[in-house]
Amino acid sequence: MGPALSPRRCGAALAAWLCLAGAAPAAVLLVKPGESIGAAIQAAQAGDTVRVARGVYSGRLVIDKPLTLEGVGRPTLTGQGEGDVIRVRAADVSVSGFTIRDSGSDLGAQNAGVYFEPGADRALVRDCALVYNLFGVWLEGLKDGRVIGNHITGKRDLQSAARGNGIQVFNTSGAQILDNDISFARDGIYVDVSKHALFRGNKIHHLRYGTHYMNTDHSVWENNESFLNRGGLALMEVRNLTVRNNQAWGNSDHGIMLRTIQDSVIENNVVAGNGRGFFIYDAEYNVVRRNLVINNRVGVHLTAGSGNNQVDGNDFVGNREQIKYVAARDVEWGRSEGNYWSNYGGWDQDGDGRGDVAYEANDVVDRLHWQYPLIKLLLSSPSVQSLRFVARQFPLLRAPSIVDKHPRMRPIYTDWKRWNDKRSNDK
Repeated sequence: MGPALSPRRCGAALAAWLCLAGAAPAAVLLVKPGESIGAAIQAAQAGDTVRVARGVYSGRLVIDKPLTLEGVGRPTLTGQGEGDVIRVRAADVSVSGFTIRDSGSDLGAQNAGVYFEPGADRALVRDCALVYNLFGVWLEGLKDGRVIGNHITGKRDLQSAARGNGIQVFNTSGAQILDNDISFARDGIYVDVSKHALFRGNKIHHLRYGTHYMNTDHSVWENNESFLNRGGLALMEVRNLTVRNNQAWGNSDHGIMLRTIQDSVIENNVVAGNGRGFFIYDAEYNVVRRNLVINNRVGVHLTAGSGNNQVDGNDFVGNREQIKYVAARDVEWGRSEGNYWSNYGGWDQDGDGRGDVAYEANDVVDRLHWQYPLIKLLLSSPSVQSLRFVARQFPLLRAPSIVDKHPRMRPIYTDWKRWNDKRSNDK
């Protein structure tokens, strides 16, 4: 016989048994066409699942307790053009498997397909089609929100400025925005005043900006594709970002904007067929490496300082202008391994794979062209070509430039030809 339990230990064991015995398992509440989803949500207990059968359900829903709202066979929820289709006021709410459509159009009220209020931590929207809503999904003032595998389109009949954004992320921590397809909103993913976010695997197209991203540090952008927008990825007023393995092509203004950004790594991205591949403005102490910059009108537009960056191991192929840079001093790139420039005219006499003479991206003729655009009508004339030749021979006439002292002779990317047809619609 074992030792007898003390009265105190017996009481604790009995209390634990009573708690387990009284804990009811989570229930599943079924809703069929003609029945009320709102009534089922009201009847549900925390942790329950409201499972909705295929059909069309009108009205606006409010979820004020932790639960799972699950569609079977892709039922449709319509807000009939008013307010938010779903408003969430509790933590641990999951919404999946629905077509969610027809929010209101009031930008001041921020009408959305699914709106998560502050405190709705661990929010989840998965595998939904969010159609003809002002904002698709709105996350505000919460932790660990997730928006995964959704198809989001905005009110495409409105002017761009009158639309909301596909996904709005404001004042959050730990957000994960993964594998969504976003189009025909104002901006695809709008992010502000957040931290420790992950944006991966999203397709973002036919928008003003694919991403409009500000004041959000210590985050990762990877494996996203931003195409046929006015601007691709706009990353502004941030530090400590990792931006890798993204593709930005066919955007009429820029592929990737790096504006007022510090201490970040931008690597292994492809920017192809944009107005400007990279637009780098007031960017310092970043690493820009192993990117393919191909067939843009301007490969890199560098301005507002932006001199203290490590730019190395990139391929600049077939850009109409490789670099647009106006400043008072040279900036050296390629200190470690050198960049590849498809218009480099130098040689490699010692066979080490690095050019023996420096590549200079711009000269005095380029600067005149930027200051006086009409001069482009004369660029092929003998007089302008003579000026270009003379300026290269006399240092006093030389314009400050991006200088790569020993550029690579061969590109790192071997499959760059597949990007030849990726261009903006307005080119």
